Amino acid sequence: MSPARAQPAGRGPAAAAALGAGLLLTAGLPPFGWWPLALAGAGILAAVLRCQTPAGRLAVGAAAGVGFLGPGLLWMTEFHLAGFVLAVVLQVALFALGPAAVPGNRGQALALPAALVLVEAFRSVWPFGGVPIATLAQTQVGGPLAFASRLGGGLLVAALVAVAGVGLAALGRRAWAAGSAGAAVVVALVVAGLVAPSGRDVGAIDVVVVQGGGPRGLRAVDNPSARGLQAALEATEQLPPGADLVVWPENAVTVEGEVAASPQDETVGAAARRLGTTLVAGVVEREGDRFRNLAVAWGPDGRLIDRYEKNQRVPFGEYVPWRSLVGRFADLRVVPRDARIGEGPGLLATPAGDLGVVISYEVFFPRRARAAVEAGGEVLLVPTNASSYPTTQMPALELAAARLRALETGRVVVQAAPTGFSAFVGPDGEVRRQSDLGAPAVLTARVERRTGTTPYTRAGDIPFVAVAGATLAGAWALSRRPPPSARSLSAHPRSPRASR
Repeated sequence: MSPARAQPAGRGPAAAAALGAGLLLTAGLPPFGWWPLALAGAGILAAVLRCQTPAGRLAVGAAAGVGFLGPGLLWMTEFHLAGFVLAVVLQVALFALGPAAVPGNRGQALALPAALVLVEAFRSVWPFGGVPIATLAQTQVGGPLAFASRLGGGLLVAALVAVAGVGLAALGRRAWAAGSAGAAVVVALVVAGLVAPSGRDVGAIDVVVVQGGGPRGLRAVDNPSARGLQAALEATEQLPPGADLVVWPENAVTVEGEVAASPQDETVGAAARRLGTTLVAGVVEREGDRFRNLAVAWGPDGRLIDRYEKNQRVPFGEYVPWRSLVGRFADLRVVPRDARIGEGPGLLATPAGDLGVVISYEVFFPRRARAAVEAGGEVLLVPTNASSYPTTQMPALELAAARLRALETGRVVVQAAPTGFSAFVGPDGEVRRQSDLGAPAVLTARVERRTGTTPYTRAGDIPFVAVAGATLAGAWALSRRPPPSARSLSAHPRSPRASR
C-alpha cells in the first residue's frame, strides 16, 4: 500500500493566507520597517506553497504579490494613477512567477529562494528599465540580514529572506533538522557579511548638505523652478567658509538650454566662490519637449568643472512609456516632457575628491552605485527630490535604498533633498544624521573618503543570478526523481510467492 500523501490545500484559504503573507512582507518595508514580520511573511508563503498544484502555486504567488506590491508601490499614485495600476499588474505578474516556478514538496527548500532571487533580478531590469522598489532586500534594511549585502547585494539578502521563511515553515511542521539548517545558513552569511572587506579610509572632507524646505505634495509642473534655487541660495548664504563640499538637492537649478554661461551658472558659481568650496547642485536643462537631469559641480573659483547626466529615468515621472498610446486614456499634463538618457558612470572629478553620483531614482539600482565606485568614487552623492510625494513612503524607501548602497559599496552616502530626507549614511549602513520632512535644514559632517571594494562591488549580480538559475534547475531535477522507497521497490521487485 502506498504511503498517504498530503492533499492540496483549498485554493481560497491558500490565497487568503498568501495575501496575508504579502502584507507581512510589506510591513518590513519603510516607513514601517518591521523586518521580523517580513520573515514571518516569507515563512507563511513557504508553508502555503506545500502541496499546491501548479495552478495553485501561481494563485498563491499572485495573492502574495498583491499583498506585498500593492501597498509597496502606492507611492506611484502620487505620480500617476494609470502608471500605478499598470505597474502593479506587471509587478504582481512577475512576482507570481517565483512561487509558480517552485516544484512540489521535494526541492522546495532550494527552489523558493532561487526563484525569488530570479524574480528580484528580473524586476531590476524590466519593465521600463526596472522598478526595483518594494523589494525583499528593502524589508531588511533595519535588521541584521542587510549586512549580507556586502557579499551579494540585495539579491543575497532576498535569498536569505526566503531561506529564513523556508526554515520557519520547516520548524512549524516540526522538521527540526531542516529548520536548523536554514537558520545556520542565514547566521553564517550574516556573520560573513559583517567581517567582509568594505574598503579603507584615505582621508576626510567637511561636507554640508543644504535642504531649502518648503511645501510637499506639489507636482513638478506646479512648483516654480525659481523656488528651489532661491531656497538653496538663502540657506547657503548663512554658511561660513571652510567646508570642502556643499551639496544641493536634485532640481535645485532649472535653465532653458545649457547651464554653462547661463545667469544661473554665475549665481551658483558666485556662491561657491564666496565659500571657497566645491558646490554640487542638481540641474535641469530644458530643451523643447525634452530635458536633462544633471548633477553639476562648481569649483572653489566659481567655475563649472564637471557634470553627470542621469541614466535611469523614473517611468511615469520623468518620462511616459508609450506616451502616444497612454495619452489616449490618461492626462499626461503632469509629465509634459520626457527626460533624456545619460551615459557613463556617475563620477564628478572635483577638488574635494572623486565623487560618485546616483541621482534620485538611481539610488534604487545597485548597478549605478557600483559603476560610480568602480569609476573611482570615494564618496557617494545622492541629490534627490521627493517633494512631489505628500506621504513619507517614498522618502523613507529612498533613504533605505541609500543605506543598502552604503553597505554594498563600503562608501559614505550623502543624500540631499529639498524637503527631506537629507542624510549622511555611514559605510556600515547606519544613518548618522537625518533631516525632518518639509523644514529647512543644514546638515554638516566630516565624511571619510574611501577606496577599495567589497565582495559585491567586485562580483555584481551576475554570479548570484547564475547560481539561482542552476539551483532552481537542480530542484526541478530532484523533484522529478522517484522517492527512495519507489526506487527500492523498482530495484528489488517482489517475488511471485511474496505477492500472494
